[in-house]
Amino acid sequence: QVQLVESGGGLVQAGGSLRLSCAASGSIGSINAMGWYRQAPGKQRELVATITRGSSTNYADSVKGRFTFSRDNAKNTVSLQMNSLKPEDTAVYYCNAGLGWPPAYYWGQGTQVTVSS
Repeated sequence: QVQLVESGGGLVQAGGSLRLSCAASGSIGSINAMGWYRQAPGKQRELVATITRGSSTNYADSVKGRFTFSRDNAKNTVSLQMNSLKPEDTAVYYCNAGLGWPPAYYWGQGTQVTVSS
């Protein structure tokens, strides 16, 4: 199993930046890929970005060029740098990890990001 703890959410004005972090503990060596998802009020949870074991990244079209997903293996942490934030980025952001095959998925508790116009 893996435990995930997110941090770094908050309130920011449009055009501003935030950096989310997700600290992983437990069976870290079994993690194949990690992701950030978000869920806005009244909407389904959606994929924001993923990063593989080899640090290959993939982004939703809505955040490409604005968000950067990175990992620090020494600290067992992944981060999501969010720049040029828009009000539509407002959501609860969740860290996700996939372990083994077929993958078992684990989630963090979420962190609120609010972007004011």
